[in-house]
Amino acid sequence: MGGVPWGSVAWALANTTVWFALWPLTLSGWLPLWAAFPIATVSIALSYLPSHEAQHRIIARPGEPLFWLNELIGHISTLSLVLPYDVARLTHYEHHKHANHPELDPDISTHAAGTLDFLRRSLANRQPSGAADRAYGETLQRLGTPEAGRAMLVAAVYRLSYFGILFGLAWSGHALEAALVWWLPRHLAATYIQYYLSWAPHHPAQEIGRYRDTRAFRSPLGNILTMGMQFHIIHHLYPRIPLMRTPAAYWALRPVLKARGCELGGL
Repeated sequence: MGGVPWGSVAWALANTTVWFALWPLTLSGWLPLWAAFPIATVSIALSYLPSHEAQHRIIARPGEPLFWLNELIGHISTLSLVLPYDVARLTHYEHHKHANHPELDPDISTHAAGTLDFLRRSLANRQPSGAADRAYGETLQRLGTPEAGRAMLVAAVYRLSYFGILFGLAWSGHALEAALVWWLPRHLAATYIQYYLSWAPHHPAQEIGRYRDTRAFRSPLGNILTMGMQFHIIHHLYPRIPLMRTPAAYWALRPVLKARGCELGGL
């Protein structure tokens, strides 16, 4: 809707470049780890949303001239998150179809009673055989398509490559670089992403339905630091509106949303 979101394309390319550039800069000693660590954390936290645009084919649809760019952005953006594009896309579609469903929503494991409970669950979910990985795997198995099967294989390759690279770095004397440029930033970023993209927009996650399974909310951090998710209800209602245009769409549609009984969170 409204043409190619070039801002998201530039965001993806610049952010991916920054994260990959951290490796030669830190391994050569040019950039100290105390500086690389926060840059890596912010970069990985910013990695998901451009891929999210691609997941919904907002940049371009199949058959359009720029579809290759859509898929490129989808694939490269989440490399640092160790999240394969097709896994993210297929499971995210299921989230939209079954938001808040206790058995069918692959993101249901992020829902919690409050912030502290969310943090506990988020950490627990990322342990071996945690609820999040299990839910994504079960979702792909339930889909049972060749595409879902390929996504599961790619996910295994991603995971093995990730641990192989971390092990190789540690073995070669770069354990701190591995920990502070990738391992710890990835966990911190994943927690931040899950909080603002999954927990906050769906809390308390007790209702199912087009106008009730998500909400708007007002955050003291504002729209930018919540990665635009204050207006997440617009995304669920109109998934192909680009992220950077959701605030305008929200304010234009607010009277309609209010009449529909949507939870607007004081926004």
